[in-house]
Amino acid sequence: MRILSRVLELTWPLIVLVVGWRVWVLANGYTELVAPLPERVLADLVQHPGAYLGALLTTMWTALAGLVLGTALGFVLAVLVWASRILTAVLTPTAVLMRSVPVVAIVPVLIGVLGTGKPTVVAITAIVTFFPAFSLVGSGLRSASPASRDLFTVLGASKWRSLIRLFVPSAAPNLLVAVRIAAPSTILSAMLAEFLIGKSGLGFLFVDSVSYAQYARAWGTGVVATVLAVLAFVAATGLERWGLRRVR
Repeated sequence: MRILSRVLELTWPLIVLVVGWRVWVLANGYTELVAPLPERVLADLVQHPGAYLGALLTTMWTALAGLVLGTALGFVLAVLVWASRILTAVLTPTAVLMRSVPVVAIVPVLIGVLGTGKPTVVAITAIVTFFPAFSLVGSGLRSASPASRDLFTVLGASKWRSLIRLFVPSAAPNLLVAVRIAAPSTILSAMLAEFLIGKSGLGFLFVDSVSYAQYARAWGTGVVATVLAVLAFVAATGLERWGLRRVR
């Protein structure tokens, strides 16, 4: 009984979602062209796993590369803003602009610079996901206690030694939070990039499925992407907890 209670506790959101999905489709009389029933999507997932596996792995690695590059970009920009008032005036508006401009407006520029291959897809993912690291690391660099800063000043530590020994460790928890926040959106960003210009991955599989009227597979692609985003969040949360134990 306790095991059943635990299973229901973990799975009730999924059960509610599937039941609600089925009721919604049946109540509105939708055909598969509009919205397939969940059992049709599940059947395609179970009967044709190979159709999803390659696309899943491609999107996963694209998202991971984009997350690493985006986090590194946000970290470097935050450090540069911390280091110089002139760079603050230049980089902060630029970062906000990059975050605010729609992806479809950035794509032509990136295609002109990088072409239409995998580097462009990764670059789009990195640009979409860099802002949490930029914002949170910048806040973390300013969070060192006044007493710690005074101690480093009294000891005659240089600005860059203080950065490495004091300010970066102070910002480490914020960096881990940024990774946790960005991880799920990285999956969706990678899928969006693949949808726009990709030649593989879940985004491309969605476009291909719709083109060939395989609507259950198109919805299955969305299900797979959602599950992958949830797993990315869980993994990033685990990384954050591990990192906080090491930092503290």
